[in-house]
Amino acid sequence: MSRSESADAAQAAVDAFARGEPVLIHDAADREGETDIIYPAGSVTPEAVARLRNDAGGLVCVALSDAVAGTLELPFMQSMLDHPTSADHELAYDERSSFSLTVNHRNTFTGITDDDRSLTIRELARLAADPDPEAFAESFRSPGHVHLLRAAPDLLADREGHTELGIALAAAADRPPAVVVCEMLDDETGGALPPAEARAYATEAGLHYVEGRAIIAALE
Repeated sequence: MSRSESADAAQAAVDAFARGEPVLIHDAADREGETDIIYPAGSVTPEAVARLRNDAGGLVCVALSDAVAGTLELPFMQSMLDHPTSADHELAYDERSSFSLTVNHRNTFTGITDDDRSLTIRELARLAADPDPEAFAESFRSPGHVHLLRAAPDLLADREGHTELGIALAAAADRPPAVVVCEMLDDETGGALPPAEARAYATEAGLHYVEGRAIIAALE
């Protein structure tokens, strides 16, 4: 793909996100090598959660900017764990995990249904637009069924994961700094869905697929 084609793909992803549509982002072959379906959190409906369950199949998470996470006093999960499993936490693809708390909105029942998770996710987006730690504690309970991720402070300058790619895309699209990410898995192999198949899915579904490097180049 040429530089102009990459720039066009990145701009198409920004435009789609601005309209509240999901995009598919492949991080890099030498990183996780995964494609995530990524939504602006405020646009997530029960039907969107069903798509993530059925068509992606990975873990449904909400990524928040570092500034929002800091205001809400969200820690990294590893720092909270007092258990031997949290020691020597070395990852093959990155320096650390972005995982923070798991939450449910207090108006949910079990928290796992499509209706419940979409409510939790949309309310997280609303809170991200005007973060307030007291409102967070009043509106959400932990543990829950929606995993929170904390983005790196300088986003793509610090880390090039789907967490940062999604939050950078939200910023470029003038959306609140809260996005849903979910890995696409291959039903036959159980591994990550190959990029060519993810791209074919995007074409069939009328969605935009973009390489992480295109977003990084466009937003530098």
